[in-house]
Amino acid sequence: MSLEEGPRKALVRSLLRSLVLKQKMKTTLSKAKVIRPFVERLVTHGKKGTVAARRLVIKEVGNDGMQKIFTDIAPKYAKRSGGYTRITKLGRRMSDGAAMAYIEFV
Repeated sequence: MSLEEGPRKALVRSLLRSLVLKQKMKTTLSKAKVIRPFVERLVTHGKKGTVAARRLVIKEVGNDGMQKIFTDIAPKYAKRSGGYTRITKLGRRMSDGAAMAYIEFV
């Protein structure tokens, strides 16, 4: 286990939770690209609706995030086979020049 593994995992979980609860968020482009596959997987688990899927989602985003996925987000995408999120590039941040983007549910 490297030193970056714990903090990186915590950052990804925090971003996932924020996106699930708020439906749209502004972050750096690289962070948006990192969390996209995780969000897609969570929605796919939400579409299954099994107890095992609920436990996997709770592990990643907590109980309130799980409720949001299973009651609000997953039913919207019942007939969609993937591509639940959209990344929109915004340009560069003034302070450090980092590429910024919105990540949101379609």
